[in-house]
Amino acid sequence: MIEKKKRPKTTIGKCYRIETGCGHFYITVNRNKETGELVELLASLGKAGGCAIALNEALTRTISLGLKYSIPIEEYIKQLEGIRCPTPVWEDGIHILSCPDAIAKVLELEIKEKRNGRTDN
Repeated sequence: MIEKKKRPKTTIGKCYRIETGCGHFYITVNRNKETGELVELLASLGKAGGCAIALNEALTRTISLGLKYSIPIEEYIKQLEGIRCPTPVWEDGIHILSCPDAIAKVLELEIKEKRNGRTDN
């Protein structure tokens, strides 16, 4: 049986603000202070209605739970990238197709930064 990791008492976090068709989308990634390992993902929408907020909370709780069971971040990226909503937007030359697509893009950035030894930028 796979063992569930406990969330450390102290984490190091970074919050990204990304424009989506639903408005400002704030994605926070928290890493274990000791190991640098990604331990949770939180997200909130600036102006969205109740259903969008509920769906994003469910999605980020599910991702955070999977991280506690060591599901590789790349698996989330594969599943979330490319999901489209009716109002995709461009931000800084990047096509943001939906809130789940924005999460995939943030996770990709986090993987690249971790590989380059930078997790606090």
